[in-house]
Amino acid sequence: MNVNFYATLRTVSGQKTVEFDLPQGGTVGQLVEAIVQRFPSMRDILLNPQGDLYGHVHVFINGREVPFLEHRMETVILATDTINVFPAVGGG
Repeated sequence: MNVNFYATLRTVSGQKTVEFDLPQGGTVGQLVEAIVQRFPSMRDILLNPQGDLYGHVHVFINGREVPFLEHRMETVILATDTINVFPAVGGG
């Protein structure tokens, strides 16, 4: 499945879109773990010390943010899903 990274995460990944292989039935949580395994420096950007997504990190599956999905991090994702990951963005 393809994951689109934005803002500072794109700098860490080195590209906008990165392909990840998850087993059939893989979840959002498993995808996040695959992301931090491939890009270890993203761990501190994405996850708090307890291993949960920071509230200011936004992961969207097919345009819906993970906290608003019925099963949240346990939501099963498909290879055809559109996945976008945004860090906090500040402005002035």
